[in-house]
Amino acid sequence: MTVQRDQAADFLRSVFDAAVASARPADCLPPHLPPPPRGRTVVIGAGKASAAMAQALEAHWPAPLTGLIVTRYGYAQPCSRIEVVEAGHPVPDENGLRAAQRMLALVRGLTADDLVICLISGGGSALASLPAPGLTLADKQVVNQALLACGASIDEMNCLRKHLSAIKGGRLAAACAPAKVVTLAISDVPGDDLAVIASGPTVPDPTSYADALAVVARYGLQLPQVVLAHLQAGIDETPKPGDLRFEGHEARLIATPQQALEAAAAKAAALGVQAYILSDRIEGEARDVALVHGALALQVAARKQPFAPPCVLISGGETTVTLRGHGRGGRNGEFLLALADMLRGHAGIYALAADTDGIDGSENNAGALLYPDSYSRAVTRNMPTMRYLDDNDSYGYFSALGDLLLTGPTYTNVNDFRAILITASS
Repeated sequence: MTVQRDQAADFLRSVFDAAVASARPADCLPPHLPPPPRGRTVVIGAGKASAAMAQALEAHWPAPLTGLIVTRYGYAQPCSRIEVVEAGHPVPDENGLRAAQRMLALVRGLTADDLVICLISGGGSALASLPAPGLTLADKQVVNQALLACGASIDEMNCLRKHLSAIKGGRLAAACAPAKVVTLAISDVPGDDLAVIASGPTVPDPTSYADALAVVARYGLQLPQVVLAHLQAGIDETPKPGDLRFEGHEARLIATPQQALEAAAAKAAALGVQAYILSDRIEGEARDVALVHGALALQVAARKQPFAPPCVLISGGETTVTLRGHGRGGRNGEFLLALADMLRGHAGIYALAADTDGIDGSENNAGALLYPDSYSRAVTRNMPTMRYLDDNDSYGYFSALGDLLLTGPTYTNVNDFRAILITASS
C-alpha cells in the first residue's frame, strides 16, 4: 500500500472526526431522556460538552424546564430555557464558583415530585468549583495547578478535589433531596467511572479523606496549610454508596471512549484499512505510552506481528505529563514528541494524537500529526526533538513544523484519541 502524505493525513483526520461525531450530544443524548415529572424540571450541569447537552435536551423536552450549566470559555451553545455560563478551565475562576453557588440554590427546596437532570462531562471538576467551608477559590487554584503539574492520574486528581469541595463527590445530589436526580454523562475517564467524571457531583463517592491525603503524600504536593488542615480534620465526609439520599436516582452514560474508538475503527474499515483497538483506558506518562505504541508499530512494520500492514492502531484513555520544563502543549503533543524521537522518521508510519474536546492542554490545538519526515524536518530547522520533550514544548515543536491539529471546540469530550497508521512493511 503506497500512501502519500496528504492521503495519510486525510485518513487520520477522518477516523478522528468519526470518533468525535459518535459523541455529539445532539445524537447521543435524546434517547436517554427520562419522562417529565409531575412537578418541576430543573437542569444543572458542568463540563465542556454541557452546553451542547443542554441544547439537545431543550430541543427534545416536551414540558417546562429551567436550569443553569457551566462550560469552558468558547464552548457555549445557544439555549432558550437553560442559562449557559462560561468559566475557567483547567484552573477554576470566579465565574465557575458563582455558577456552582447558583446551582446549589436552584436545587434547594425541591419536592419528591420534582426532577433534576444533571448534565456532566469532562472538565466539570474545574468548571464548577465551590470550595468547602473554610477554603477559598485561591486555595482551590493552587491545588489544581499542583495536580496538573505532578503527573497524577484523573482518579487521584478528582479524589483530592472531591474532599475540598462543597458540591463534588455526591454533595450536589444530596442537596437535591427529596427530588429525583437523573445524571446524563459523557465519559472522559478510563473505565467510565461515574464517580470520577467531573468528580461525581451526583453519585456516591467511594473514596475518603485518607485516600486524598495519600495522593498528597504520593506526589509530595506543596499545598496551603489550610488545605492540609481541612484534609487532616476529615470532617463531613462525602456521601457513600448506600446513602438513602441517592435512592431512586439514575445515572446513564450516553457516550464513552470505547464507543468513539469503535466508530473510528468502522470509519477506517469503510476507507479500506483494518483497524485494531488497543484499549480505551490507557494511562501513564505520555512519553512512556508513546514508547509502547511505537514499539508495537515497529513490530507491525518489520515483522507483520501481531498485525499485518496496512493497518491502523487506535487507542484512548488519559495519559499524564509530569512538568519538567517551561514549554507549552498537552499530553497528546507530548505523546507525539516522544513517538517522533523513537521512530526517527521511520518510513510508512504516520500518527495522530488529539483530545476529542478540541483542546490539548490549554493551547488552541486539539493535538498534532506526525509524518515520516517530521523528524528530518525538525533536524533541518535545528530543532532537536529531545530538547523540546525535556522542555514539555510539544506546541512549539509541531507549530514550527506546521503540523498542529486545529479543530476548534468540538462540544463533546471522550478523552484522548490516538491513531497510528502503518502503511507497509519495512
